[in-house]
Amino acid sequence: MTVYAIIGGTGLTQLEGLTLKDSLPLDTPYGAPSASIQCGDYAGREVLFLARHGHPHRFPPHQVNYRANLWALKQAGAEAVLAVNAVGGIHAAMGSGHLCVPHQIIDYTWGREHTYFEGDIDHVTHIDFSHPYDETLRQRLIGALCELGLPHSSHGVYAATQGPRLETVAEIARLERDGCDIVGMTGMPEAALARELELPYACLSLVVNPAAGKSSGIITMEEIEQALHEGIGKVRDVLARVLAG
Repeated sequence: MTVYAIIGGTGLTQLEGLTLKDSLPLDTPYGAPSASIQCGDYAGREVLFLARHGHPHRFPPHQVNYRANLWALKQAGAEAVLAVNAVGGIHAAMGSGHLCVPHQIIDYTWGREHTYFEGDIDHVTHIDFSHPYDETLRQRLIGALCELGLPHSSHGVYAATQGPRLETVAEIARLERDGCDIVGMTGMPEAALARELELPYACLSLVVNPAAGKSSGIITMEEIEQALHEGIGKVRDVLARVLAG
């Protein structure tokens, strides 16, 4: 059976319901990952779990060691990755609490260590990134959402921004013109690094706030935390359904 790794984002620093068997404080050629890899049983099967921002939540998006995180998961035996991301909603359908399984991504980040193919290498390597998310994994997530009867979008374009600040109204307007439906800060380079390691990767995004200019008020952390509190249970249900399937 496929060994799944779950990367938990903001609001999912622990996987409730995981029967812990081991905690692996792995090191990698790229430094230490954000947290120890949690190994155990979840929804009746072996799973690996990593808190992207550490536990407690302490690494901001631009300082997450994405290369170490993906390398450590591969080293621990991961064969596929399910990533959970908290995002802002740009498209009108992406209201707070909505779940989206994006099919495309645009990278607006800069200055992040974004590839394994650099330094003292034997040859130049280019990966095909036309379709950044594994379609089989995407369909598993979509199928679980349908079975659970949860409102969701089966497609969406994820805008990966630098953070840690939220975006301006003008920036969101630009992202919307570019065709983006949701905006987050952790989608890249995570997805590309998984592809470089030949790890099938898909993303389940939970909308936790309207993006800048998409509501009448300003965005508050209280609003985001409330949406996380209300939505993370649905995320766990989806993950459990995928793993049990």
